[in-house]
Amino acid sequence: MRAPWSWLTTLASLPEGVGVRELARAYTDAGLQVERIESPAEAIDGPVVVGRVLDYVEEPQKNGKVIRWCHVDVGEHNPPGEPGRGIVCGAHNFDVGDYVAVALSGTTLPGGFLIAARKTYGHVSDGMICAEDELGIGSDHAGIIVLPADPPPAVGSDALAPLGMREHIYEIDVTPDSGHCLSLRGLAREAAQITGGTFADPYDAPVPADSGAGYPVRLESDDCPLFVALGVHGVDPHAPVPRWMADRVRAAGMRSISLPVDVANYVMLESGQPLHTYDTTTLRGEIVVRSARNGERLTTLDKQDRALSEDDLLITDDSGPIGLAGVMGGLDTEMTPTTTEILIEAAWFAPARIGRTYRRHKLPSEASRRFERGVDMGVPYAAARRAAELLRDYGGGVIDEAVTVAGAVRPMPSQVIRADLPGAILGLDVPGARVVEILRASGVRVEVVDARLRLTPPTWRRDLVDPYDYVEEVGRKLGFRHIVPKVPLAPAGRGYTTAQRARRTVLTAVAAAGFTEVQTLPFVAGDDLDRLGLDPDDPRRALVRLANPLSDAQPYLRPSLLPGLFGAVNRNTSRSLADLALFECGLVFRDTGAPGEIMPDVSRRPSPDEIATLFANLPAQPRHLAGVVTGEWCAAGWRGPAVPADWTHAVRLAQAAASALGVTLTRRAAAVAPWHPGRCAEVLIVDSAGVETSLGWAGELHPSVTAACGLPERTCAVELDLDALIAAAPAGRTIAPLSSHPAVKQDVALVVGADVPAADVRAALIAGAGDLLESVELFDVFTGVQLGGGKKSLAYALAFRSPERTLTEADATRARDAAVAEAARRCGAVMRS
Repeated sequence: MRAPWSWLTTLASLPEGVGVRELARAYTDAGLQVERIESPAEAIDGPVVVGRVLDYVEEPQKNGKVIRWCHVDVGEHNPPGEPGRGIVCGAHNFDVGDYVAVALSGTTLPGGFLIAARKTYGHVSDGMICAEDELGIGSDHAGIIVLPADPPPAVGSDALAPLGMREHIYEIDVTPDSGHCLSLRGLAREAAQITGGTFADPYDAPVPADSGAGYPVRLESDDCPLFVALGVHGVDPHAPVPRWMADRVRAAGMRSISLPVDVANYVMLESGQPLHTYDTTTLRGEIVVRSARNGERLTTLDKQDRALSEDDLLITDDSGPIGLAGVMGGLDTEMTPTTTEILIEAAWFAPARIGRTYRRHKLPSEASRRFERGVDMGVPYAAARRAAELLRDYGGGVIDEAVTVAGAVRPMPSQVIRADLPGAILGLDVPGARVVEILRASGVRVEVVDARLRLTPPTWRRDLVDPYDYVEEVGRKLGFRHIVPKVPLAPAGRGYTTAQRARRTVLTAVAAAGFTEVQTLPFVAGDDLDRLGLDPDDPRRALVRLANPLSDAQPYLRPSLLPGLFGAVNRNTSRSLADLALFECGLVFRDTGAPGEIMPDVSRRPSPDEIATLFANLPAQPRHLAGVVTGEWCAAGWRGPAVPADWTHAVRLAQAAASALGVTLTRRAAAVAPWHPGRCAEVLIVDSAGVETSLGWAGELHPSVTAACGLPERTCAVELDLDALIAAAPAGRTIAPLSSHPAVKQDVALVVGADVPAADVRAALIAGAGDLLESVELFDVFTGVQLGGGKKSLAYALAFRSPERTLTEADATRARDAAVAEAARRCGAVMRS
């Protein structure tokens, strides 16, 4: 919010000694952060003075332009012995005797434009007569600035002061709960209270009851409880905007356009109440405020034809929609340069609904920003009356005697608090009488009942809802500098939960296995899943769409971690970093088909049933662990050739995570997108009862997926359900005692069918070998014509050990033969000789 000092001090009388800097410090101490204080004159280096046009000659040029060769009196800045300076000017909106702003030679204007005496159009032009855009105070370049002649300014004096360019302007960061400060009226009230000054509200006229007179208006939506309409007739469409008004509007960050537009903007900036003006002659019948209907369309003032949603609030007449309430008017009823009959609209619209509408249509504006924060429901009538009076005073208009007031001001919610609550929460000694004084100065109606206060906020303070809002208000008005920060003592805790410890253990183990953790944003586009090659009925296509996404290009929450990891790979490979082992742990989101959004009343704490309903309607959010490997796992060097990253390293991540929790994994071949059907393994857990739990998949990505996602060839990936893995982890683990007896090692090569998983053979060996088996590892896989078609040889290293005695070769051989027999029974294995 931009607030000119002169405008503020017109509305509020501040104590002696409170200047620009002092007020800025007071604002910041009260929670209104002053980001900067600027002055337009600071962008100009050198003198810009008042000049008086002595004479001019119009000279046509070969290029078709007609320039004026002028003599301008600049007082003490005239050349010695000369009545004025010769200046070439291309504008024609001035006459002899007019007062103008002259930038003298040597002056640098905004944008680094240096003024120097130079020859142009056959004359030496010694200075420049300035237009608004050249001084940085507007965008008008159609003509130069003509200064008011009553009273006549001193020739040669500073021209920036009468132009308002010596003004100090605050840039204030207004927090979302302080919508009343999006107005000069609100900021002036705050300034008076925090500095001990006085404030007289120029918009204190109460909203009258609906008399049924004036322009007909009907309200059909609870989101518009109040609508004021006031007509002004016979407005001069060519009436100029008074300079003081144009200067204030520009200083507040808006353009000066025309008298009706500037009046509406001026009143909005001053009161905080957005206004809309209609050309009354274009209206057709009664104005109705209602929700949009399916299929309705509206061409807005920006000439865009917009499809409307049922959530849009409309202003309509007999012709249909004529405006998006609180956002933008319709093209059919816009003001034109010839409009003389004006209807002023001042209404109150529900903040949340206006916020949704302008975001849906991408139409942010000064008006919608104020409506979204919540405007004063008690000010529409006063704002409309103020705008009508300005059009009467400066445009010659006649105000309708009848005013339309449809609806009424809703009562503000009351709250009861203990008088000592602010002091107790703020940690300050704040007597009850001081609390009452502060709140009454903020406009709150206070009734003292014993040691309790019954509080009713004013209509402009819709942020004062619960007891702690009033505590914050007292703290702000006392000043944050008085509140001593104290770090509260943390209560004794029990440390991390079991799930937290398990997650930290897993992440540490995966990092130790050679992977680097990344964090990606949880948003995806619909075509991200198409690139993964997912089937139409794949559960991962049950997307959760965000109501208000950060980017329309990614409106969904991720159902998988892989798209984000693939994006991280893309960013790294684009920077020539191709050898990657990345992993991420995070939530994924799956639509469970629960009902749509639920919006509880935020003016109070939700009930237990409402909270339960909210949680029940949340999408499924399991925590996943995923990784991706590309390029080389180990680079080539003196130790040997490079080791390419392959599916074994993707499986390595899963194995490291499971081992860290004491979980034994089982793998089997699978065909699941986005992995290659012949190079994909499903990762499972099999409990003691033989029940399988699928955790996810690991392997090499399908070539079409790597091409579609821009990944290096032979990229491999893994994704697991970490919550399921942690749930399967044993509650307690023991460390077996070390045996002092040596192990006996034997190898066995088994011939099985080519389609038999090595993991099944390993499981059979473990089951048959008995308690003496300490470890079993696959160390070779062989296929060849020697074995016959459809066969493969799997070679395992078996280690046997007894905790009680030294085993003999015969002991180990008996255990090995039992293991081979079980493998033969389960898998049809034959020992290879």
